[in-house]
Amino acid sequence: MDNSKLIKSLKKGNQKTFKEVYFKHYDKLIQVAGRFEFKFLTPDDFVQETFVQLYTKRELLKEDVLFDKQLFVICKNIILNHLNRENKVIPLDPVKLKMEADGEDTDLILMEERKKQLQYLLEQLPEQQKKIFTLHKLDNYSYQEIAEMTKLSEKTIANHIYLANKFIQKKIAEA
Repeated sequence: MDNSKLIKSLKKGNQKTFKEVYFKHYDKLIQVAGRFEFKFLTPDDFVQETFVQLYTKRELLKEDVLFDKQLFVICKNIILNHLNRENKVIPLDPVKLKMEADGEDTDLILMEERKKQLQYLLEQLPEQQKKIFTLHKLDNYSYQEIAEMTKLSEKTIANHIYLANKFIQKKIAEA
């Protein structure tokens, strides 16, 4: 099937075409996603999200652009967005710990300790800062989305997040 027909068929929601695309491109996308290191998710998570987004936003596909290219751009953007969110997470340990031999049990214990520490620090923030910080850093809402929810300006949102980050980092450094 040529590029234009494939995209037209996908835009119409043709399940058979979607299934063919899935099986044809799945392994290639896994290889692409496998090149990145993720803290929480697997390459399969990103590939699945790529196909979900492909299906839900199929009407945005462009018939004059190669389908393969569009699919890989979707996958790449999902991965980059996730990596950007991961990099925004505040490390709760001033020293990076590398747990090798202890495996998952140690990781789970460490993660629970970090959650408790973060929760304790969040409780010390003023209510508005806590709410905005949680929406942005933990729930992954954008400044614009938070501004719409809270009826505050994006600049105010940025200021609240900056102050909360500064407070948390200071408390961690003191510990």
